[in-house]
Amino acid sequence: MNQTFELDSNPHTRLNILTGEWVLVSPHRTKRPWQGKVEDVTPDNRPEYDPKCYLCPGNGRADGDTNPEYTESFVFNNDFAALLEDTPAGSMNEDDLLVANNQKGLCKVISFSPKHNLTLPEMTVEAITAVVNVWQKEFNSLAEIEWIKYIQIFENKGEIMGCSNPHPHGQIWSQGDIPLEIAKETERQKTYYAIHRRSLLADYLKLELKKNERIIFENDHFAVLVPFWAVWPYETMIISKRHVNSIKLFNEAEKKSLAEAIKILTTKYDNLFETSFPYSAGMHQAPVNNGYYPEWHWHMHFYPPLLRSATVKKFMVGYEMLANPQRDITPEFAATRLKEMSVQHYKTSKAED
Repeated sequence: MNQTFELDSNPHTRLNILTGEWVLVSPHRTKRPWQGKVEDVTPDNRPEYDPKCYLCPGNGRADGDTNPEYTESFVFNNDFAALLEDTPAGSMNEDDLLVANNQKGLCKVISFSPKHNLTLPEMTVEAITAVVNVWQKEFNSLAEIEWIKYIQIFENKGEIMGCSNPHPHGQIWSQGDIPLEIAKETERQKTYYAIHRRSLLADYLKLELKKNERIIFENDHFAVLVPFWAVWPYETMIISKRHVNSIKLFNEAEKKSLAEAIKILTTKYDNLFETSFPYSAGMHQAPVNNGYYPEWHWHMHFYPPLLRSATVKKFMVGYEMLANPQRDITPEFAATRLKEMSVQHYKTSKAED
C-alpha cells in the first residue's frame, strides 16, 4: 500500500541553512513512555538582594573589587575570564598532527538588573531596552579594538545550563579569531548572497512569515520563530526584519522592539512549564575589523533544554554525539505550543487570582 510522506509523522532530516548541517526528526517517538532522568526543580524564591552574591550592588567580587550601588545594568571584566588580553603570541605544529595557536580576548559580565531575583521576562520592556543599549554600547566599544575580530553576546540562564551565579546576567566574549559557528554561518550566508544578491535570512524570514507555521510573535522590526531545522525541543530564533549585519546598526525603535520580542519570548518560555525556563541564548552577527560583511544578517538564537516538563530535559547523547542531532517533537508542534502561551507572566497571573 502506498503511503504519503508527512513531516508531522514520518522520520525525516531537515537542513540547517545557516550551517549546512542536518537534523533527524522522529515525530513518531513522542508516543514512547518516559522512564529516563527527571531533573529536580530549583525553587525560584530568591530575594531581591543577596549579601553573598558577587553581582549584587555594593558587594565584593572574587578579585577583591567592590560593585558600585548600580541602579540599572552593570558591566565589568570577568574575574575568571576564559580569554585573556595579555596572552602572548605563539603557536605549535608537529607534523600537522599536534596543532595549537594562541588565542587572546576580553570577557565581560553584564548584570541585567540590581535585583537578584529579576530575570528578563519579569523586567519591563523599558528595563530590557536599557540592557539592549548596554549590549550595543559594549559592542561598539569592543569593535574599536583593532585586534578583536568577533564579539559574542550571550546569556546562560539556569543551573541546568551551567550558570554559576543565580543573579540574572549575561556575558560578552570578544576574541582575535572568528569562532567555529560564526565561520560556518558566514560561509553559508556569503554563498547565498553571491548567487542571489539578497540576505539568506531575509528570504527565509519572508517565507516563514508567508507560511505562518512556525512564527511565534512579530512586531514592526523583529520576528520570533522556531527554525525549520531546530535541534532543541523549544529552540527559537529572533530575526531582524531589516537586513543589518550587527547590533551596531539598530536604531532606537529597533532596540525597543528587540526588548519587546525578548520579553514576550522569555515570558512564553516561563509560562510553558510554569518555571524559570533555562536556556543558552546569544546573538550572531558579523565579525569586526576584518572587512565588510554585506551577507550577514543579525539574529539571536535561544537553545533551551527542557522537553516534556520543568523536570524532563533533552540530552545530546549517543546518536547526537556520534552521528548528527535528533529531535522528537516537530518544530511546528513546538511553535504552536509557544504561540499558545500567554504574554502575561504566570507569576503575575497567579498573583492576580
